[in-house]
Amino acid sequence: MYYLFKEMIANEHINKLQERIGNLKTYLEIDKKLIEISNEEEKTANPNFWNNSKEAEIVMKNLRFKKKWVEDFEFLIANFEDVSVLFEFYTEGEVSEKEVQKQYDKTISFLEKLEFKKMLSEEGDDLSAVLQITAGAGGTESCDWAEMLMRMYLMWSQNQGYKVKELNFQEGDVAGIKTVTLEIEGEFAFGYLKGENGVHRLVRISPFDSNAKRHTSFASVYVYPLVDDSIDIIINPADVEIITSRSSGAGGQNVNKVETKVQLTHKPTGIQISCSETRSQHENRDRALQMLKSQLYEIELKKQLEAREDIEAGKMKIEFGSQIRNYVMHPYKLVKDVRTAYETGNVDAVMNGDIDGFIKAYLMQQGQKDTSNEL
Repeated sequence: MYYLFKEMIANEHINKLQERIGNLKTYLEIDKKLIEISNEEEKTANPNFWNNSKEAEIVMKNLRFKKKWVEDFEFLIANFEDVSVLFEFYTEGEVSEKEVQKQYDKTISFLEKLEFKKMLSEEGDDLSAVLQITAGAGGTESCDWAEMLMRMYLMWSQNQGYKVKELNFQEGDVAGIKTVTLEIEGEFAFGYLKGENGVHRLVRISPFDSNAKRHTSFASVYVYPLVDDSIDIIINPADVEIITSRSSGAGGQNVNKVETKVQLTHKPTGIQISCSETRSQHENRDRALQMLKSQLYEIELKKQLEAREDIEAGKMKIEFGSQIRNYVMHPYKLVKDVRTAYETGNVDAVMNGDIDGFIKAYLMQQGQKDTSNEL
């Protein structure tokens, strides 16, 4: 009787898993994607396909995007089939319950990853990201907090398998950083990180205060999608003012002797970009222009999606009352997102890059808003 009860419950789990996979297949339009992939592969076989390299790259990008979804879904199906076979063996006493549970957990985990990823369906979500952290008022305290946030995002990016480049870095006068700009390269980097936009507030006992008093520090995070060659953004050269200066920071004997840092101002929008990634002024200029195109692209996305009236609407003052997330290290330990109310007491894990819970809560909240707007 005990084994019959166990089998019934397991059957129910298998059936529910199959139902969720079926729903995901419908949502992702897998059959439609397979037809489109076949048609687009025929196009790429045409000898004239690469005559227009920009259009060809757009087709290739869309093809890679669809193929990745299909490959991931087929991997999910293969895992589900393994669960089904193992369950049959289990009912016949040929494998242990532990083996079935292990495969079931693996399949559920991958399914949830795809269900989470399907929320990243807005234009630009699949792009790499540029993340800028700026210390707020408060001198050394805020500069140190900005550096802590930089470490958090670097560790998160590493866990995701993303590549990170430092595009601009300005260290604090005593400790930490005044501002840093990072390129986070990888699929869906912007989609995952777009909810990190805003002011982050820290409460802790200051390591810089000999009286061991509690301090509150602020830093802002600004994330925008990094455009690639398949996205055409036209900039009038007359609208751009470019100034070169010597790169700052510690380094070898050649540092500070060559004007390699590029500072760019886009007059119509007031957007300012600084780039000192390489020792080549020409390369830094090209990268600064790419970053400008990325920000202009984000403005257009926000207009289309009506997420904000314009780019300035998302830039709150870096001070009390405007934060999106609080990180409290004293007198108790808690990280809480103001927008979603998602929270955790494991502050150390968060500062070591474990922010997926916050990312998922924000994306789910936005998905619910989109759904309610459609009703």
